[in-house]
Amino acid sequence: MNTYAIGDVQGCFEPLKALMSRIEDETPHARYLLAGDLVNRGPQSLETLRFVRDLKERAISVLGNHDLHLLAVAAGARKKQSLGSLQAVLDAPDADELIHWLRHRPMVHVEKGHLLVHAGVLPQWTLEQVLSLGKEVESVLQGPGWISFMQEMYGDEPLSWRDDLAGADRLRCIVNGLTRLRFCSEAGEMEFETKEGLSEAPPGFVPWFEVEWRKTRHETIIFGHWSTLGLLLRPNLIALDTGCVWGRQLTAMRLEDRALFQVDCPVFCAQDGLSVSH
Repeated sequence: MNTYAIGDVQGCFEPLKALMSRIEDETPHARYLLAGDLVNRGPQSLETLRFVRDLKERAISVLGNHDLHLLAVAAGARKKQSLGSLQAVLDAPDADELIHWLRHRPMVHVEKGHLLVHAGVLPQWTLEQVLSLGKEVESVLQGPGWISFMQEMYGDEPLSWRDDLAGADRLRCIVNGLTRLRFCSEAGEMEFETKEGLSEAPPGFVPWFEVEWRKTRHETIIFGHWSTLGLLLRPNLIALDTGCVWGRQLTAMRLEDRALFQVDCPVFCAQDGLSVSH
């Protein structure tokens, strides 16, 4: 069975259906790896969640910062104001089931020699650490203390990873590295203000994947999150957020041969209040 990695959907359900329809014409019953941010900004977060959930074992979606934002709102850790298409999720008769399903999505996933994350990997982490640290967050999200964790998840500190981090600081640093990272310093300190592309790196910072001593530099990593970066294909790096929600494309890549599949997306302007600082 061929496997296809797909970039950020962000509630753009119709382009997702169109893209999968093209793929299914070539590979019926294909397997899908989604880079997170299934919801928010686009108009059909509810339909997107239901659709991916119903694919069951055929689809793996890692958690992105917008997915975590939905969980935070559901937990009461964020105000229920100006929620856009997230409101339909919270008002749905199966809302509890969808939130339960979303809480049980992985933070990271490895398949066919590819490491799938939403945003990035801190240079200090080995592959084994990435998998282990992801499990730490998953354990909390899937456990009885998940609501308390949502209350403590937001914030930029600590900016650097240390193995002796503990408690909320440790979990927050893991989440920020996996779901918010774009630029970091050569020493591995994260920077969260800059959202532009490679040419706009702030002084003293580089894209996380260009830190020369990064311990996962020999792993093949698939990620999304960075629409201003766009499609980027390198031997050990695959960036797939091609800005569907901003009226560009939704992109899939077949893992077996790196064949690309794209559909054009209508323009869905992000409404005020829908941006996620986390």
